[in-house]
Amino acid sequence: MSCPDAMPETLPDSYQTLRLAWLTPEADSRVLEVRLNRPHRLNAVIETLYDELLDALAFARDTDSVRAVILTGEGRAFCVGADMKEHGGAARTLYQRRAYLQRGNDVCEALYRLPKPVIAAVNGYALGAGAEMAVACDFILMAEDARIGFPETGIGTCVGGGVSQILPQLVGLAQARWLLYTGEKITGTEAARLQLALSTSPTEELDARALELAERLAAQAPVSIAMLKRLVNRSAASDLDGHLQQELDAVFTCSTTADWQEGVDAFAQKRRPCFQGR
Repeated sequence: MSCPDAMPETLPDSYQTLRLAWLTPEADSRVLEVRLNRPHRLNAVIETLYDELLDALAFARDTDSVRAVILTGEGRAFCVGADMKEHGGAARTLYQRRAYLQRGNDVCEALYRLPKPVIAAVNGYALGAGAEMAVACDFILMAEDARIGFPETGIGTCVGGGVSQILPQLVGLAQARWLLYTGEKITGTEAARLQLALSTSPTEELDARALELAERLAAQAPVSIAMLKRLVNRSAASDLDGHLQQELDAVFTCSTTADWQEGVDAFAQKRRPCFQGR
């Protein structure tokens, strides 16, 4: 039994700083790729990129046929952080400066809270805002020679996007302090050793590895994934009693869905389940 092809015929309107594409080697694939598309500036962040990325993530959130998202960069970099050239030539009021910084936090929060799994496929430098976006994703896959780092202390600023909370959970407090305080840029190989990256691979294999993982995630029950993402992301801030109750509520909610019955039937019939997100 194969799942019906329910892909929308069109994507949102074209973007200036992003490329969106369905990745559909199989009829039942539900993977959306969001590619940062300012290769001439190594995908450095400007306001337009943040705004368009928020729109793309809202589209992914609201489109049932999107089951998993891959975030990556066009060209030689994932994202090298803020576009310092553009910032240097911009005359911003303090209010405008705060609004720009808020956009960066909003993007990371949208990645973190999206009720669908997001994979950061880090194909080159991921620095500053680029590293923040990667850390906000559910999984980081890196090319072996890609580099990720938080250079903020070297330019007189500070990390945002929840990194100071999330990074210690990923790599431990001592390693997080080292990465954040020194601004050290580490390779994909080192990031995998520290468990910041889930895995590393040669650059030419990165896209295929990310798609393989995304397809596996997209095949799972969407309600179950959404429940689990929320539970896992809240785990560090929950006491055991409260978390047990949240898990119980999640299990009960899943048991009321048609997908739960489909999972039971598919197991009994020894076939692949076809989840509909209902």
